[in-house]
Amino acid sequence: MMPYLQVKDLEMFYEKMGLGEIVIFLHSGYSRGILAFASQMLDFQKKYTCFFPDFRGHGRTKCESLEWSTPKIADDIVEFMDNMDISKAHLIGYSLGANVGLYVAVNNSDRVATLTTIGSSGFCDPTGVEEFEPEWLVENGKQDTINQMIERHMEAHKGNWQEHMRQSARDWRLYPQLSEVQLSSIKCPALFITGEHDQFVGEEKIIHLSSLVKGSKNLIVSNGSHRPHMLRENPSLVNDAILQFLDANSM
Repeated sequence: MMPYLQVKDLEMFYEKMGLGEIVIFLHSGYSRGILAFASQMLDFQKKYTCFFPDFRGHGRTKCESLEWSTPKIADDIVEFMDNMDISKAHLIGYSLGANVGLYVAVNNSDRVATLTTIGSSGFCDPTGVEEFEPEWLVENGKQDTINQMIERHMEAHKGNWQEHMRQSARDWRLYPQLSEVQLSSIKCPALFITGEHDQFVGEEKIIHLSSLVKGSKNLIVSNGSHRPHMLRENPSLVNDAILQFLDANSM
C-alpha cells in the first residue's frame, strides 16, 4: 500500500520514517521528497518522525491539473498537516522547498516550530532559468535531463515533461513574492543555510535574509554549492548543524 493522502484535489504521495517530534522535509524543484534529502534520512529518523511529501506537480503526487505555484504548495503543506493531525512541525526546505517553508512561516506561523532553509535568499531571482525551459533542453541535446524528468515525475505530469518544465520556470520567475516586512514577521526560530559558492544565494544574501528575521541563525558552508547538504558535498556538517538547532528548539 503506497502512502497517499487526499489533500484537496491531490492524491499526495509521502514517505514517513522515524519516531519523535515531527519534521517535514520540503523538496527542491525538479525533484521529489526523498530524493532531495537522501543524505538526511538516516541521521534524522533516529530522533524525529520524518515526512517527505511530493509536492503538487512533482514525483508521485497525482492531480488532474498540472498547474502549481510556490504559495499553492505552501497551502497544500498546511492542509497536509491538518489531514495528518499535525498541529505543529519543524520544517526543513531546500531551494523551492525553502521558499515554500518561508510562505508557511509567514502565513501560518503558529504551525511552524522551527524553519530551516537551504539554498534560498528569500527573494525572487530568475538567474539561469532559461536553461530549464523545454525548448532549450531540446536544442542543446539535454536528453539525459529530459529522461530524468519523465521518469521522476511520470505520475505527477503523466509524461508531459514539457509542461512540467514550463510550470517550474514560470514559478522560478515569479516566486517568492514576500516583502521584507513579511519576512520580518517570521517569529519561529530560523536557520538559513547556503553554500559559499551557491550561484543563487551565497553569503551576502543569506546574511541579509538573516538580518530580517529576528533571532535567526545562518550557516555558510565553505566550498559548498547550491546543495551543500547532499552527498559529495558536506551533509555531515549540515546535518549536525540542523540537528543541534532542532535540539535547542524542541517543542
